[in-house]
Amino acid sequence: MTDDKREITRRELFTTAAGASAGLLVGSAFAPGRAFAGPKGEKLPQVPRRVLGKTGKKIPILLLGGAVGFDKRFDPKIAEALRFGVNYIDAADCYNGGSCEPAVASFHKRAAVRDKLWITSKSDAHDPEGFEETLETSLRKLQTSYVDMYYLHAFGDPADLNDKLGKVVARLKKAGKMRHFGFSCHDGNVAELLHLAAKTPWVESVMFRYNFRQYGDKKLNAAIDAAHGAGVGLIAMKTQGSEASFSGAWKKFEKTGKWNKHQAVLKAVWQDKRITAAVSHMDTFEKLRDNLAAALDKHELTQVETDALDRYAQTTRSLACDGCDHLCGAAVDAPVRIGNTLRYLMYHDVYGEPDKARELYRKLPVLARDVGGVDFSGANAACPNGVDVAAHMKRAAEVLA
Repeated sequence: MTDDKREITRRELFTTAAGASAGLLVGSAFAPGRAFAGPKGEKLPQVPRRVLGKTGKKIPILLLGGAVGFDKRFDPKIAEALRFGVNYIDAADCYNGGSCEPAVASFHKRAAVRDKLWITSKSDAHDPEGFEETLETSLRKLQTSYVDMYYLHAFGDPADLNDKLGKVVARLKKAGKMRHFGFSCHDGNVAELLHLAAKTPWVESVMFRYNFRQYGDKKLNAAIDAAHGAGVGLIAMKTQGSEASFSGAWKKFEKTGKWNKHQAVLKAVWQDKRITAAVSHMDTFEKLRDNLAAALDKHELTQVETDALDRYAQTTRSLACDGCDHLCGAAVDAPVRIGNTLRYLMYHDVYGEPDKARELYRKLPVLARDVGGVDFSGANAACPNGVDVAAHMKRAAEVLA
């Protein structure tokens, strides 16, 4: 029995929710026949579910992000999440170097639970032909005849959501290869794309960057209202609003009331009833346990906890990049990629993934990584949140090169 093959008990979850530390108990490996049962038949609480917009389907409010990298043989975190009702896996053709989908296939085949899982995947190809080809490849890698949801991944150009793609989507749905369609977005035009989704009847869901720093954004809130009003199912991602650097500025906010800050920001997202669910990067059992505890707790954040989050947002606002390259990138006379670079720096500093950060950084074009002699003063002035772009870009070149 390896340290990873563990089971979380009801007591541990409730202890975690109470704010005390709790160690995980080593238990038996996942047994398909008791996917929703605890040790010795213990009845486990189930994560609440909400309807995902016009799909009419209920999904858990906590979703298992596939970018973390799953065990290609049999991932115990998927098994553990499933026992508590987290049956939605957010995969993509590119996640973890392309190994995500085969790992999901290995799990559902070995556990014989395909009918219990909601599997989403995504295509980095946005043209109709590439989109269909990528879906076919994903189905083979996932070893399934259909996906429950298929997204355009990292969608950004409104022109890609055209009638040709709409006809391909309709045909693939009729063939039973995908049950629902949507797109994910996280760059500076999220609000614009949410309005576009509201006007496009065949867009059923949008996964978008949404976190506690943006709750007062009137433009974004109007777009969320429009999409929600049109029946578009909304899923929040990048909910942590992580800082690109300088951890000393946010460490004092590590605890927010009885919740750690990672739990608190998830609960803040779930309090917005327009949002169906939040996808989370849970690469350890500790993160899985903490997020399950937050999702299972029925109480909303107290005013004290909400105020603490507001102070946290204000104190660290200049340390978090929103990826709006159309503002800062346009103010720099060089082919650098500020949004991508600062996101990779965040992976390095906050996510604890230096190897992944360096690998992604090295894939950027050579000129995009050449920051020597580049004048970033215009980018600093253009950032609406006061991010010191120059300092971050210089530091990224030093630690990610």
